[in-house]
Amino acid sequence: MSTKSNQQRSHRHAPQQVRIIGGQWKRTPLPVANIDGLRPTPDRVRETVFNWINHQLGADWNGIRCLDLFAGSGALGFEAASRGAAQVTLVEANPAACRNLDAIKAKLQAGQVQVTRDDALRYIKTATAGGQRFDLIFLDPPYQSGWLEQILPLCAELLPEGGLLYTESAHALTTEDAPESLAHGGRLRVIRADRAGMVHYYLLKR
Repeated sequence: MSTKSNQQRSHRHAPQQVRIIGGQWKRTPLPVANIDGLRPTPDRVRETVFNWINHQLGADWNGIRCLDLFAGSGALGFEAASRGAAQVTLVEANPAACRNLDAIKAKLQAGQVQVTRDDALRYIKTATAGGQRFDLIFLDPPYQSGWLEQILPLCAELLPEGGLLYTESAHALTTEDAPESLAHGGRLRVIRADRAGMVHYYLLKR
């Protein structure tokens, strides 16, 4: 959902809106802010990812706490809220994107959604220090920015046993992205993976 690199812009053109795929707000359009480089996760990929998550949760979203880092258009976080997540925190540093997220929240009357304007790394360190836990984390940072390598290992600290994490990358995920988390015996393991064009996407589990 995040702002992507220049290299990716020719491969993914930002739509003016995306649609929620399932749940109480199914087919509701979400406007995408006109921000350079903003590239929402395509509908087809989101549908696949939420099918994966639904299977892991047994289609029971009741009580699920969700964190959407680099929220961008909010498509992932609002999709989770639509399906019944109890708490969804959208973290986004761009002020224009945050205003768009606040407007969508108001339109949907989504009381379970909290929009937080903050740097993702600072937010995750503060949340960890405060003992917060999330059952599901969306991590879709700008490609080739170094964010994934920095933040993926830290996310394991915010997940309870059995917690899920979705991430996207312009390259295949390797142990170099989070050696202490993804290596054999580490805290995170890839349970589903696929590729759409230039984008690799994964569901991991603690």
